[in-house]
Amino acid sequence: MAEIFQNRIDAGRRLAAGMESLKDVDNLIVLALPRGGVPVAAEVAKLLRAPLDVLIVRKVGLPNYPELAMGAVASGDIEVVNKEVVTRWGIGADQFKQVADRELEEVERRDTLYRRGRGALDVADKIVVLVDDGVATGSTIKAAIAALRKMHAQSIVVGVPVAAPDTLRELQELADEVVCVDAPAGFRAVGGSYQDFSQTTDEEVCRTLRMTENR
Repeated sequence: MAEIFQNRIDAGRRLAAGMESLKDVDNLIVLALPRGGVPVAAEVAKLLRAPLDVLIVRKVGLPNYPELAMGAVASGDIEVVNKEVVTRWGIGADQFKQVADRELEEVERRDTLYRRGRGALDVADKIVVLVDDGVATGSTIKAAIAALRKMHAQSIVVGVPVAAPDTLRELQELADEVVCVDAPAGFRAVGGSYQDFSQTTDEEVCRTLRMTENR
């Protein structure tokens, strides 16, 4: 039977319980994928006694098939190209740049909104705990992992309350470690594992980040 979380805070607490071995580890940072990953990650950061920040990632979709990622852009002007997809679909550098630049504008908007007053995100040589509220296809979190590799993270631990079983296996190949509370055989959507899966707002993200700064 699939786990049912009351809300993202409950999910974060239950996820954090599986990560106690990382408590008080030096050089560790918890990164949330906004917006839904932020309240989950806040609970993880609280238990691990680690700093919390956000990693803004936007998928760069094919011009006529936006659901298929040909790459991604992330905080810090990080650009990741999926060479296999670009080659298969005959995407030129100009085409990629046009879509990437548009997504980068949204990255910068959210980065300015969420990370105001913070320095540039620096994960070089750090143990990164990357948290979201769940994964279905995993396209965003896979892009985030690729971006963190490019940013020279020491190691990447992915933490999610719920995941599609096939996607979970893929993440286990990409990350150094994956902690997942539940991967139900009958997975259909992330929201199906939550009693309350209401949208997380920009205001909630900003408030949560401010609260963690003051802990």
